[in-house]
Amino acid sequence: MKYLLSVYILLLSFYAFGQEEKSPYTIDANYFYGTIFEHNSDIAHLITGHQNGLILSFNQKTFGREAWESRYNYPDFGVSFIYQDMANEYLGENYGLYAHYNFYFLKRNLKLRLAQGIAYTTNPYDKVTNFRNNAYGSDLLSSTYFQLNYDKQNIYKGFGLQAGISIIHYSNANFKAPNASTNTFTFNVGANYMFGYDKQPEYKASTEDNQFTEKIKYNFAIRGGVNESDVNNSGQYAFYILSAYADKRLNRKSAIQLGTEVFFSNFLKESIKYYAVAFPEDNVSGDEDYRRVGVFIGHELFINKMSFEAQLGYYVYYPYDYEGRVYNRIGFKRYFGDTFFGALTLKAHGAKAEAVEFGIGIRL
Repeated sequence: MKYLLSVYILLLSFYAFGQEEKSPYTIDANYFYGTIFEHNSDIAHLITGHQNGLILSFNQKTFGREAWESRYNYPDFGVSFIYQDMANEYLGENYGLYAHYNFYFLKRNLKLRLAQGIAYTTNPYDKVTNFRNNAYGSDLLSSTYFQLNYDKQNIYKGFGLQAGISIIHYSNANFKAPNASTNTFTFNVGANYMFGYDKQPEYKASTEDNQFTEKIKYNFAIRGGVNESDVNNSGQYAFYILSAYADKRLNRKSAIQLGTEVFFSNFLKESIKYYAVAFPEDNVSGDEDYRRVGVFIGHELFINKMSFEAQLGYYVYYPYDYEGRVYNRIGFKRYFGDTFFGALTLKAHGAKAEAVEFGIGIRL
């Protein structure tokens, strides 16, 4: 297959690095085979075969040198690459690059991977040459995958085996229409190699005090980006979100949030004008306010300087009906010191994405 040469070169480079540094790293390769979920009847014509591909990964092991490592049972973190043949002439092939964490359970035999990255698709929507591809409106996509493997490392001289399941998601989060997206469920099997397998450090037990308290913190964030309505070729417009919320740490891992925010979504301004003219039966006057105000609750999971954020919101000011009053947000934050943070999040209404948000903020 045409990607085997690149796979071979990548594995050789990892092997050379590991041999030179004798560092606690692993590499693994998984072949997968599966099918696209029909989460939306609009993509039924794109599901014409079984997808297959390869997942290559480079993982740094942890042994408790920092407190957070033992707190999460010594996870791995690393980068991974996916090649996927979408088994459909209109979808083409996808190539993705990801950052990931591996979390271990059941005496480190069960491994859960959470990965987020960006993918390139070879055959996106084009109104003339590929109008049937309503899943991918752009050649660059946001991509997430989850993998659950039975994982046996260092079975023989550093070599091990793994097998399990994965779910791979591709979407441009309405950066450019259309954006029906795809979700692939796969079975995967593969092998792994541990560098310095005979010289692995001992796991360090946690010395943290079990008691942890922190006063209520106040957060202010500004998020922004570009997106488009569901109407193809309607144009991309900037959006801005101003958020203010309080959070309270429950323990070293978790905090709960309560806040409010204002949305300035310029694509809605243009969408209102369009529907007022094109669909008079919808009773859109064209004078509706494009702004929205929401309140939300959330949870933040702290992992080292990174955290995972999940929020559920409700629009209390909602002058124009777009995908319903309830919205949700998931994503990652990166702290710089104890006060400032950057964020990359996905805002959606259920499974319907509205935008990828880039944000900065302060926690006081």
